[in-house]
Amino acid sequence: MAQCNDRGGRGGRGRRVRKGNRGEEDRDVCISKSMSYVLRHGANHMGLQMGSDGYLFVEDLLAHPQFRSYSLEDVERVVATNDKQRFKLRPHPEDGRLQIRASQGHSVQVIDLELKPVLAGSPDCPAEAVHGSYLRNWSSIQQHGLSRMKRTHIHLAPGLPGEDGVISGMRKDCDLAVYIDVPKALADGIEFFWSENGVLLTAGNAEGKLLPKYFSRALRLRPTRSILPLQ
Repeated sequence: MAQCNDRGGRGGRGRRVRKGNRGEEDRDVCISKSMSYVLRHGANHMGLQMGSDGYLFVEDLLAHPQFRSYSLEDVERVVATNDKQRFKLRPHPEDGRLQIRASQGHSVQVIDLELKPVLAGSPDCPAEAVHGSYLRNWSSIQQHGLSRMKRTHIHLAPGLPGEDGVISGMRKDCDLAVYIDVPKALADGIEFFWSENGVLLTAGNAEGKLLPKYFSRALRLRPTRSILPLQ
């Protein structure tokens, strides 16, 4: 799990962080990364009880030794300001206690992420979706396709970061963009879903892959943008 050098929150010791400077931004990045690890992968390993819907009580999170230097205000601020809307807060439907979950990216099985199925020919079915990766992986991707690896889904975006309001779905430092022919994959029985924060998700085929036959194009993004041969 990501560790913060700064422990400037509730009862924490260490370097003091002044509001409005780079230190606070770095601290929020650290909180975000730590929450991402817990809510996507490590809750059970850390002894935290996460529901089958992916929600965890915020009070339980903040009581854990890794988070005791943070406050509810820290969590609410990070959720509200996260540019990719990675997290969702809600009051528990029965007792009103505040809960948090990750929008997507899980390696643990989550039954209900409120995902919206994509249907062929529907207005929200994109002709293409893009997966961000790195040029060092291109040879393997070109041969074997995209893999969900240890996660439950392969992540796709409706476009590159910054295009037409695209906020999530790929890392900003990716230097490879692989475009998927979504209707073609749907026609072969591959399922796609929209997450609440606008990421297109698919578990791929039975082996957890999107094969190269579904690639429509590939782009090198840096240092200059150029088309890569698919074969």
